[in-house]
Amino acid sequence: MTADNALTQAELVFLAAARSAVLGTVAADGRPRLVPICFAFDAADGPLRIWTPLDDKPKRVADPHELKRVRDIVANPAVSLLVDAWSEDWSALGWLRLDGRAELIEPGGSASTEHGVAVAALRARYPQYASHALEHRPIIRIVIERHRSWGNLGGGSD
Repeated sequence: MTADNALTQAELVFLAAARSAVLGTVAADGRPRLVPICFAFDAADGPLRIWTPLDDKPKRVADPHELKRVRDIVANPAVSLLVDAWSEDWSALGWLRLDGRAELIEPGGSASTEHGVAVAALRARYPQYASHALEHRPIIRIVIERHRSWGNLGGGSD
């Protein structure tokens, strides 16, 4: 298990191979709120950053700023992500939990360069996003502050 800020090579490979994660936010009443997400990340400079789009898939509200996860983040930016690998062979089980602080990056805002990088990374990772107008929608940025991992992350146990 690791708990410092820098992910190991095995953890980075595990994260890169994951197609989805579960985002946990804190609702106004203090309860956890969980939602599956697509994501891209940048581990090059400084702390690990995760980007998850507020994409064009159907939602209960038209304005992405009205999504419950967004309202949760505005009120309390503390979030967790869980990436896991399930197998009937329990020696192959593994997970990575990433804890950090989230905020919205808006298109054309002060973080517009990062927004463009995030859109490009998301489209490179998920070809389905080629037809989504990500460049016109907010993206959630999560700066990872700590992490933990357990089990088989693809080639051995941690």
